[in-house]
Amino acid sequence: MHIDQWIDSVPPTAVYALVGLIIGFESLGIPLPGEIALVAASMLAVSGTVNPWGVAICAILGAVVGDSIGYSIGRKGGKQLFDKLGRKFPRHFGPDHLETAERSFEKWGMWAVFFGRFIALLRIFAGPLAGALRMPYWKFLIANVLGGVIWAGGTTLLVYQVGKVAEKWLSSFAWIGLVVALVVGAFSAWLFKRRAAKARAEHPETSGGRSGTPMEPVRD
Repeated sequence: MHIDQWIDSVPPTAVYALVGLIIGFESLGIPLPGEIALVAASMLAVSGTVNPWGVAICAILGAVVGDSIGYSIGRKGGKQLFDKLGRKFPRHFGPDHLETAERSFEKWGMWAVFFGRFIALLRIFAGPLAGALRMPYWKFLIANVLGGVIWAGGTTLLVYQVGKVAEKWLSSFAWIGLVVALVVGAFSAWLFKRRAAKARAEHPETSGGRSGTPMEPVRD
């Protein structure tokens, strides 16, 4: 079962906790599909199952708290922590991934934490790597909070608003779709019959042998 189907199957009150935990663990450094969970919960808000503001707040808290815990773990474990993780989980923490993340931090500094919130690879690395590279916590915290609010809150509200507009449009114009489907179906049936009649007129010999020379028996 995919993460979006799983979220859709749990009780509405548990959706908030699940979204916060999944995003929190992902921000901490565990490779989980936080973005998919956030979009799935936002779509549930479109249907009225959950409150979009509740989803946004829980997602923001999960992002900020998870990144902060990841920062503490990275600061305590240092770069040796990533060497161990790279040997155990090369698919997610391999040398190439770590090198890409380090280059981003060297180029952007604290803003790598902010922009990392919008990139799947950096979203896992941002907190722990910022701690391992000894980034000042106040810089990390500013970028962490800004990134969490804009990414988690913005994604929730964007998906919710787009979903509401689409839902309203579809409900308002569903009858047009039905009429169009009926017209297209009737036209297709008429066109098919017209072409079949034309083919029979042009090739009467293929119409069951009713005209033309009589069929001769097959000789040995």
